Amino acid sequence: METDSDLDRSRRETFKEAVLNRRMLICVFTGFTSGLPLYVLFQLVPGWLRVEGVGLAEIGFFALVQFPYTWKFLWSPVMDRFTLPFLGHRRGWMLVTQVALLVSMGVMGYIKPDLSLWTVAYLSAVIAFFSASQDIVLDAYRRELLPDVELGLGNSIHVQAYRLSGLVPGALGFILADHFDWHIVFVIIALFMLIGIVLTLVIKEAIAEPTPPKTMRAAVIEPFRDFIGRAGLAPALLVLAFLFLYKLGDNMATALQSPFFIDVGFTLTQIGAIAKTAGLIA
Repeated sequence: METDSDLDRSRRETFKEAVLNRRMLICVFTGFTSGLPLYVLFQLVPGWLRVEGVGLAEIGFFALVQFPYTWKFLWSPVMDRFTLPFLGHRRGWMLVTQVALLVSMGVMGYIKPDLSLWTVAYLSAVIAFFSASQDIVLDAYRRELLPDVELGLGNSIHVQAYRLSGLVPGALGFILADHFDWHIVFVIIALFMLIGIVLTLVIKEAIAEPTPPKTMRAAVIEPFRDFIGRAGLAPALLVLAFLFLYKLGDNMATALQSPFFIDVGFTLTQIGAIAKTAGLIA
């Protein structure tokens, strides 16, 4: 008959096995590297633009860079269908997107918004595209990595690490901007993508011998046909419209949050140390 101490020991071992394992540690790093580019776009970039004298209307339109996150299902089949000639089916795409993000975020601070706002907009769209593409492959890798019983916990850890990554551009970035030029700030923040790059290089493929779709028809047409066939065309279009619109207002408000704090009179250090940290805790 089991004693209370035996039950406590069994629970501790179960907890350690469920939480303190390599798969959950990987979820921490995938969440961090997934969230970092998003917070650069919706926290650091709007504050930078406002400091550089860009108007609120123009900054509000930068919320439209969310579209790649909403429409990433359009090119996710391509990433599932093709395997790059290095690192494997998932890790090759992970490395490409992460290197592209490091470079594009690092270059951002060298642009002068008052002289070339459209260049900032185009580069923001590039960052959003590669960020959404990274999300595609990280989500696929995480799904292949985690057994069904660990999906809930693994996804929760991923999301919490995703939110914590906002402290880098949203807190550290603003504090640094009070002491360094903006191009240095963006380079420092971009270098945090090295965490994801190192992760990609040290982990192994979740599935040793993956079986991607053999044709584009199998990768694109058949999943859409199955999606539409489940409930019909009208409900499918309604779901797509919901995906397209449901975060638009929220992202626009988030994009204007940092400019609002700047206009009120807070210093960048105060915004980083208090507003962004308090928002994360809330």
